[in-house]
Amino acid sequence: MTTRARSTAYSTGRPPNEGRAGRRSPGRTRFTGVLLILLSLMSAAACHWVFVRWLPSDGERYRDYRAAEPCSSRAMERGWTDCLSTWHLTVEETVNEAAGKGSSYRATLTYQDSWRGTVSFGDPGPLLERLESGDRVEAIAWRGDIMVLGKDGVRQNTSEAPRDELQMNAAVGVLAGLVAAQLFVFGAVRLARPRDHEPFTWDPYGRRLLLTITAVCFGVGLPAVWTGIPWWTVPAVAVPVVGCAAVLLRLRPSRSAEGA
Repeated sequence: MTTRARSTAYSTGRPPNEGRAGRRSPGRTRFTGVLLILLSLMSAAACHWVFVRWLPSDGERYRDYRAAEPCSSRAMERGWTDCLSTWHLTVEETVNEAAGKGSSYRATLTYQDSWRGTVSFGDPGPLLERLESGDRVEAIAWRGDIMVLGKDGVRQNTSEAPRDELQMNAAVGVLAGLVAAQLFVFGAVRLARPRDHEPFTWDPYGRRLLLTITAVCFGVGLPAVWTGIPWWTVPAVAVPVVGCAAVLLRLRPSRSAEGA
């Protein structure tokens, strides 16, 4: 029995268990393909929501904020919030903690012992790091939220202030769309060819492609924010670059095999 088992192992050129582990039933492969397609639909829905709802909403809010004018006395009496109202508040305490992802920058403010609230910031400067308990600050409010704090000519936007950073919205949407495309292709190949879906596997092609998609989307989105170019340049650049990368990564294993 021992001799027969050894002769079988040598005749196939690999251990007996390796062939069994490498083969996966067509039913299980097709089930994985269905799951991948369902995940691709979820990612596609996220992409649709970004470009149809999130990006236009942020853009409209930023334009409305930029177009808002100081509130008149009549608007203040009626409690209108779609204009810029000015309030003089007192700083109760500040938090300025830099701890990586757990960073916290906020100030607790009060108004004539009748109101108390907290505003958050994205970073400590230029104003928050100077504030101390008891300081008087000027707050600009819009639609019920404090947008800007100022003191002695130094102003700082709060986290609620709308920003013209639609490029990053677009980067997230493009990322979701490209991931949806990858998942759909990988799933469709498993349904069509359950016994032979190379090279559309996670390692190495799928992993490399996903890393490339992420790097390209944020590699284009961040510089677009810094330079202020229009948001639509993000998909216009990222999609063709990822498409070319997908082809090159697809050809890479074949060339390596030929070289071997």
